[in-house]
Amino acid sequence: MGEPRVPSRSIEPGRLLLEDERLAEEEELWRDEGPDDHSGWYCVRTDPFPCPAAGCSFVAEFMTAAHLVLVWEERDDPNLLRHAQRAKEVGRNPHVVEFEAAFGPSASYYAWEAAGRPVHGVRGK
Repeated sequence: MGEPRVPSRSIEPGRLLLEDERLAEEEELWRDEGPDDHSGWYCVRTDPFPCPAAGCSFVAEFMTAAHLVLVWEERDDPNLLRHAQRAKEVGRNPHVVEFEAAFGPSASYYAWEAAGRPVHGVRGK
């Protein structure tokens, strides 16, 4: 038996090398291709919280993705309730409310998932 192969470079925890780094500003924001009006669907209203992207000044008052209010057709959808619970766990004071167009642009949670969970126009993996 031979010696185990040792990598030529050490791997440092918490470091990541990106081979194809693209800035979000270079791409268009993702938009839900579904119906424009999700009135009567449900969303999760929270205490205001800033977008975690570096240099972004967007402040959300709802559970969002790519700065779009995430909406669900059913008030008791398990994914809606799971996201509300996570918001509660981090102190965002969530409330399930009926979506109104005045809240801003929206996206179906399931359309967002099907699109790869994009954030700032960059598709998730």
